[in-house]
Amino acid sequence: MDRAQIFALIAGAVMITAICRRKGWPAPLVLVAAGLVVSAIPGVPEYDVDPELILEFVLPPLLFSAARSSSYQDMRRSLNSIVRLGVGLVVVSAVAVGLVAWALVPDLPFAAALVLGAVVAPPDAVAAAAVGRRLGLPRRVMTVIGGESLINDATSLTLYKVALAGVASGAWALGEGLETFALAVLVGVALGLVIGWVVHRLRLSFDDSVVSSTVALLTPFACYWGAEHLGGSGVLAVVAAGLYLGHTAPSAGYATRLVQDPIWETLDLLLESFTFALIGVQLPGLIADVRESNEGLGTALVLAVAVLGTAVLVRPLYIVATAWVDHLRLPGSHRETSDALSVKESAVVSWAGMRGVVTLAAAAGIPAVAGSADFPDRATLQLVAYAVAIGTLLVQGLTLPWLIRRLGVRSDDAVRDRAQEARLRMATTRAAQEVIEQRRRQWEPKLGAQRAGLLTRGLAEGIARRERATVVMLDPTIASDEDLAKVSTSRTRALQDLRRDVVAAQRATLMSERDAGNVDEVVMRQVLRELDLEDESLDASPINRI
Repeated sequence: MDRAQIFALIAGAVMITAICRRKGWPAPLVLVAAGLVVSAIPGVPEYDVDPELILEFVLPPLLFSAARSSSYQDMRRSLNSIVRLGVGLVVVSAVAVGLVAWALVPDLPFAAALVLGAVVAPPDAVAAAAVGRRLGLPRRVMTVIGGESLINDATSLTLYKVALAGVASGAWALGEGLETFALAVLVGVALGLVIGWVVHRLRLSFDDSVVSSTVALLTPFACYWGAEHLGGSGVLAVVAAGLYLGHTAPSAGYATRLVQDPIWETLDLLLESFTFALIGVQLPGLIADVRESNEGLGTALVLAVAVLGTAVLVRPLYIVATAWVDHLRLPGSHRETSDALSVKESAVVSWAGMRGVVTLAAAAGIPAVAGSADFPDRATLQLVAYAVAIGTLLVQGLTLPWLIRRLGVRSDDAVRDRAQEARLRMATTRAAQEVIEQRRRQWEPKLGAQRAGLLTRGLAEGIARRERATVVMLDPTIASDEDLAKVSTSRTRALQDLRRDVVAAQRATLMSERDAGNVDEVVMRQVLRELDLEDESLDASPINRI
């Protein structure tokens, strides 16, 4: 496949996604359908993409972006639910699907059947989160769905790696599989945290948002490839680094945060659109391969329906059976008993099992050769995985909004957020007043008590009224443009330096309040963005160019 074909596919996918976002349509389904239509046009070449391209170049940045935007604090608070779904449910789903596939296709080795189970086990939070935000799901539900998605991706792809090793060796040994899994987890998490720490130190030392952003773009690939080379889980390394860097992001420079957020959002849209469109254009060729395989299309369709039913049914059964785990308080979870999911919220989570880009990418990444032989029934397994992803998007994705409305699950987070924000702003105002009072005492010997008081009082009153943009440049004694022209550059710069110190103190207060558990991450990030924009306006001030 040449570069023109790839560009055409990406450009078309982005255009379709833009239309879907504008119209409110489900972009994944529309992209797959559009890919099918395009593939049926005479003269359109077959899209043959190296499977490793998807696993090594598409998954790492997507997982890293999701991890860095997640709240470590909220995930720690909902650790019970996230672990039981992100680890336990994935293992149960993978084994259940593997047993069903093994029973329906007797010639299929169990390790290969488990590969299919690992591929279709992890739900994708993108579609569910979009629906939840639009309909106002409670934050604890959104945290569970998003946290589960991060952990289950890592669990399923680590299990996928173990199962692939079993297919390649031709023998399945439980002890060896557990050893491989444990090594993958330990090496992956350790390397991810080490790389995350190094990148954090680098971004603290760089005063260049472009360089910092470039390093961040390279980070998921360094984590993934490094961990895979050492025998660890590349996915876990990426997730660990992303969570660490996202949690420590407030201590980095404001410009880095303002630049990186839109970069990652753009990259997410690009890669997700490309993946779904690629599956659509590849489906006809895959179906043709299945027709020519030993099993045939009929067996593949029966297997697809059985696996889809298993994947859909196992999730609610498991969630109901393990609901008691939510009420346990595991060491380090810091979970409040009131944070446990209600029956209605559990029902919503049970139906939020849509598969997405991870399933598609892992299925596309199934190697053509395992060990010294062809991978058994590779085309059939890929078609089944694609069918499960599309089927869950149709069955669950299109009915989830109806279920949420029917159950009346609504969020009361807005009231709590307003209260938290009010307390947070009071705390940051107190921090600002302390800095201003300290600076006033420093200025008194030079300017006199009355003049220093006028300068600092104007700034303090401006913060209280949230007229920050005005008080940065204006002295309290200025009444006209003529007065402004008389203000000395040194005085203006002194006020700017004071305002920077105030912003720094307020930012430190934000982080301490978050780390103490007094404010949710989403509220902290909202106020933090305001401070970042104010820092940016200070640096953009004309006085800095004098």
